[in-house]
Amino acid sequence: MKRTIVDISNLELQDKVVAIKRVSKTVKGGRNMRFTALVVVGDGNGHVGAGMGKAAEIPEAIRKGKEDAMKKIIEVPIDENNSIPHDYIGKFGSASVMLKRAPEGTGVIAGGPARAVMELAGIKNIRTKALGSTNKQNVVLACIEGLKSLKTPEAFAKLRGKSVEEILG
Repeated sequence: MKRTIVDISNLELQDKVVAIKRVSKTVKGGRNMRFTALVVVGDGNGHVGAGMGKAAEIPEAIRKGKEDAMKKIIEVPIDENNSIPHDYIGKFGSASVMLKRAPEGTGVIAGGPARAVMELAGIKNIRTKALGSTNKQNVVLACIEGLKSLKTPEAFAKLRGKSVEEILG
C-alpha cells in the first residue's frame, strides 16, 4: 500500500489520549510494570494519525505515543458538508468500522475510540459503527485504514478516465 508523506511542519496538531493500559512482565525478581498509551493526533482540517507509546511512566508513554502518531499522519478527503465522500468499511485485525456519510447537522455519531479519530480529522457529520472486535487500538487503526482508503469523486474520475459529471451521474 502506498503511503503519502504529509508535511507536518505547518500543521497545528491537537492530541487526544484514547487509552492507557498498565502492562506487567514477570521476571525473576517480581513484576516489571510499564504503561502503554494509545494517542490520536490531528489538525481538525483533514489530517489525522494514531500511535502507540510504551514507557515506565505515563507522561513518557503519552509523549512517545504522540511522536509515533505524528510519523503516521494521513490526509483525509472531506466533502462540502464536512462529511466523507462515500461510505466505507475500514478493517484492521478483527475490528471493522463502518463509516457512513451524513448530511449537514447530523454531528459525529461514533463510539469513544472512533469519535476521537473523527473529531481530530475535522469530520463534523458522520455515522460510524464498530463491528467485530471493540478493542480500542484495533478500532482506532480500523478507522484510520478506512479514512486512508477514501477517494474523492475527482480521484475516481481520473482512475476511470471519465469526467466527474459522468461518475456522479
